[in-house]
Amino acid sequence: MQPYNRHLITHARHPIAAPLHPHSVLELLERALGEDDAAGLRVLDVGCGEAAWLLEALDHFPGLHAVGVDINAAALARAAEEAEARGVADRLELHELSAADYHAPEPFDVVLCVGSTHAFGGLLPTLDALRAHLAPGGRVLIGDGFWESEPSPAVLEALGEEPDAYADLATTVDRVVAAGWAPVYGHTSTLDEWDDYEWSWTGSLTAWALDHPDHPRAREAAETAAAHRDAWLHGYRGTFGFVSLVLRGTR
Repeated sequence: MQPYNRHLITHARHPIAAPLHPHSVLELLERALGEDDAAGLRVLDVGCGEAAWLLEALDHFPGLHAVGVDINAAALARAAEEAEARGVADRLELHELSAADYHAPEPFDVVLCVGSTHAFGGLLPTLDALRAHLAPGGRVLIGDGFWESEPSPAVLEALGEEPDAYADLATTVDRVVAAGWAPVYGHTSTLDEWDDYEWSWTGSLTAWALDHPDHPRAREAAETAAAHRDAWLHGYRGTFGFVSLVLRGTR
């Protein structure tokens, strides 16, 4: 019987686990890595999942070497398979570890953490942790949520968050700057990017439940997809935003 791994199912059609179109992903990578072949650059992704960011980077930057860290063994196995299929496995190193437990023998030129700041307890603690992995003059590519508008009690309940879990966009950037970082590029996910991500997430899980009606977790999958869809459409759509920032340290 096919194993049930919700992360792999929900991201089957949208491997980037964030509300970003492919061209936005590539633009962010180019801003972080430069536009040549990134010869000799070392890149780390903490909370990499299926290493979709790193695989995209390895495809477009032939001189790059990448390291991914995640606790999801199935996602890392999928990443390794995809790296072999793309012919980039010799430039990708994967570690099944919590982000906080990873220690590298040498620093990295670029460090990514997009949609995984919960691993360190939020945006600013994540930036503090990433700084320890960054070589002098390096860049961080980080993605996190913010409030597009004041969240209602229903939105907070749907997300399972407190009002102070996030700030508005301006305050979010102000906090990053005050923590010793200079934004050299940023991308605010559009409503279209959010819709594409959420329809892919909920639709892939719904389709899996319909395609595997006899699976013992089919009902769970269908109910999870419906609950997520309701929370999005009746709750945080247009209220919860996502920003990706390319940063350089100022201290």
